[in-house]
Amino acid sequence: MQLVIGNKNYSTWSLRPWLLLKAFGVEFEEVQESLMHEGIKARLGRYSPTSRVPVLIDGELRIWDSLAICEYVSEAYLEGRGWPAGLSERAQARALVAEMHSGFSALRNELPMNLRAKRKVVLSAAAKEDISRVEQIFSATDAGAAQGPWLFGEFGIVDCFYAPLALRLPTYSVVLEPRAEAYAEQLRSHPQVLEWLADSRADNEIVAEDEAGEPS
Repeated sequence: MQLVIGNKNYSTWSLRPWLLLKAFGVEFEEVQESLMHEGIKARLGRYSPTSRVPVLIDGELRIWDSLAICEYVSEAYLEGRGWPAGLSERAQARALVAEMHSGFSALRNELPMNLRAKRKVVLSAAAKEDISRVEQIFSATDAGAAQGPWLFGEFGIVDCFYAPLALRLPTYSVVLEPRAEAYAEQLRSHPQVLEWLADSRADNEIVAEDEAGEPS
């Protein structure tokens, strides 16, 4: 099985399924492709019809969406353990993942993931609203405290989906309220997240479009 990913300094979508596979010990080969815009459609088009990463290749099967990849991995390799066991908790976790998958557009646009850098930006009102929503979500870890420290007790897909968000905030000196910041720091301290961070420092490709703001 192969997972095709982009530059680890910038690629939030790649991190999500990579983290799920790593955290649950599923063996795979990592294939990293450049995110430089020149020739990107042809390069990534070798793997998927969308010319985007990540892409999971498992035998003849190709899956080119991060959520679809995580759903497949949970069903095919984890006996469903990527999601909470309870029906209502599973539905809530899926709602949060869907919210991350399709929302937070202002935050994404104004604070792109850039793990090597320290940058200064002036946040719009919409980005500030996104950050307030993040604080609400991250502060909800107390609900699963009896089962474990993650959003629904045990580490799973929902935590993988919010990990890139936790990683991008320090680049722009964004600090959340204490309970939310504690969960963000827990994500940043996850062993496989630390592995991703170490790899990102060794990746010297610069994608100008993701260098938002000014050097801090």
